[in-house]
Amino acid sequence: MTMNAEQAGAMLAEVEAVVAKVKQSRVYRLAGALLVVWGAIVVAADLVGFVAPRWSILAWVVANTLGALASFVMLRRAVDVRARMPWRFLAAFALFVAFGLLWSVGFGRFGPRELDAFWPTLFLFGYALAGLWFGAAFAALGLGLSALVLAGYLWSGEWLNLWLAAVNGGGFILCGLWMRRT
Repeated sequence: MTMNAEQAGAMLAEVEAVVAKVKQSRVYRLAGALLVVWGAIVVAADLVGFVAPRWSILAWVVANTLGALASFVMLRRAVDVRARMPWRFLAAFALFVAFGLLWSVGFGRFGPRELDAFWPTLFLFGYALAGLWFGAAFAALGLGLSALVLAGYLWSGEWLNLWLAAVNGGGFILCGLWMRRT
């Protein structure tokens, strides 16, 4: 069987399309698993903030520590053992958190309600940006859940922590389960 250059180019384009879909599927599966884990952690921390507000800060410190450790372990397992850990990703994450701390605690001096809305929207902004590289699902997740967090901030009153548990944590879990199926 012989083929001309045009047919060979078409076949190579098909192979590249399949490879791109497999790569995107791997990214979505890992992101989906991370979203489910973080969603459960966010639900727990928001429920602590609602039931026992004085323990909220400690709950979030523990939640973020557990989430970061779980993320590190999951990312490490997803990377080929012969490959190096994606230090640029970890450095970007550290800079992202430092930026949030600088503005929320340093310059902004946000109150508890503002902090409860700021941090989810900051990380959801990161998801929206990730959508520029990894697919529209990330952008839709970031923008859609940010709008719901903002709505809760404006209209939920004393029920903000429950709203955030359902919308932010529950939204992460639902989106994570959806992404794992993609």
